[in-house]
Amino acid sequence: MLRSVSIVLLSALALQAQAKVDAAQAERLGRDLTPLGGEMAGNAVGSIPAWSGGVSAPPAGYQVGMHHPDPFASDKPLYRVDSQNLAQYEALLPPGMHSLLQQNPGFYLRVFPTRRSAAAPQRIYDATRFNALNAELISGGNGVQGVASGIPFPLPQNGQEAIWNHIMRYRGEQISMITNQAAVLANGSYNLLKLERNVYFLYGREGVTPKDLDNTLFYYKYRVAAPAKLAGSALVVQETLDQVLAIRKAWRFNRGERRVRRLPMLAYDSLQPDTNGMATADQVDAYNGAPDRYEWQLLGKREMLMPYNSYAVHQQGIAYGDILQSKHVNPELLRYELHRVWVVEATLRKGFSHPYGKRRFYLDEDSWQILAVDLYDSSGALIGLQEAHPISYYEVPMFGSTLETLYDLKGGRYFVDGLDNNEPMYDFNAKLTPRDFTPQALRRAGN
Repeated sequence: MLRSVSIVLLSALALQAQAKVDAAQAERLGRDLTPLGGEMAGNAVGSIPAWSGGVSAPPAGYQVGMHHPDPFASDKPLYRVDSQNLAQYEALLPPGMHSLLQQNPGFYLRVFPTRRSAAAPQRIYDATRFNALNAELISGGNGVQGVASGIPFPLPQNGQEAIWNHIMRYRGEQISMITNQAAVLANGSYNLLKLERNVYFLYGREGVTPKDLDNTLFYYKYRVAAPAKLAGSALVVQETLDQVLAIRKAWRFNRGERRVRRLPMLAYDSLQPDTNGMATADQVDAYNGAPDRYEWQLLGKREMLMPYNSYAVHQQGIAYGDILQSKHVNPELLRYELHRVWVVEATLRKGFSHPYGKRRFYLDEDSWQILAVDLYDSSGALIGLQEAHPISYYEVPMFGSTLETLYDLKGGRYFVDGLDNNEPMYDFNAKLTPRDFTPQALRRAGN
């Protein structure tokens, strides 16, 4: 079977930033391509099935507010990948995962049947069709014009277009949620940080036009709920589309000072607070912000083992201590499947600094969610692995991560964000407005 794994090399890709495919190519969307640009058909050997619409409605018995019941709960693992049989499956793994398995004999991948569950609303499919004919990269690839919702480049011609598909993918119109994050040290110790989070998406919102965006993707706010010594501190972000034209605006409320301060920079390689120095600002959501510090190359599409349909680690009532094991997340709660992914490589440009001299991204063909990232330092050494463990939030419908992990392969530690098993489930109908994401609102949230 492994010899039949296809690697589609796109050797004739144009290097310049451009889009607007011709009408004949756009006609493929919804025919031999999914509405978002994935291959409609399965693979030749049948290990990847055809896409048939994804999971676009809740299963029987679901009620809003539940931790989403697993529509594939009856699936059994096909096989297991661990340090003993690693060579047999090496071609299907990101180098970072290969290294993680090699370093940790107690870690393994449970590989399940492939379920192409990603789905989005019909209006997002319609907008994506429009975008194929109209979206353009501008400002040297640092911005996108002519679109207000949908995937901007469903038939990507270069790496920049592919990474913008991830940045601008549909994630609902607003979300209110409570999640926990933890930096798990090499000795297995950690402290949980509980965050009350709100997001108001402008891009992708029904009725919004390109002019309405005014260079804004979304608004974001969090308030620290625990531990007590940090509770009340808060942050608000106004996320711009073209961050070279106008950097994201961010303000922080420090409970001790009881003052709101404008942050001079919260982007690129500035470190995220409370991550033990493991995560940079542009690693939130696997990658975010301006792409200008990297050269982007679209390497093609591959069949690989990726985290997918991660309902087991999402379920209500699981103790966080049962998820966060020493060195890695509990493998019994993770699910991996064979999926086709776009491979995009980002190489740091000369004259710029960043802990990661190179990053290799693996983007789901059905949703454009980044599923895994190999992280290399400036000398070319592999130093990290980042993963997003996604599910279908079928009541929206929207496909996105329920848990994100970042492994420090040199230090034997890792960072986890998104722990929500003992919190209320995400509210995709929260009553939010842009006025909730101002410095004044931040001060109120901190009190």
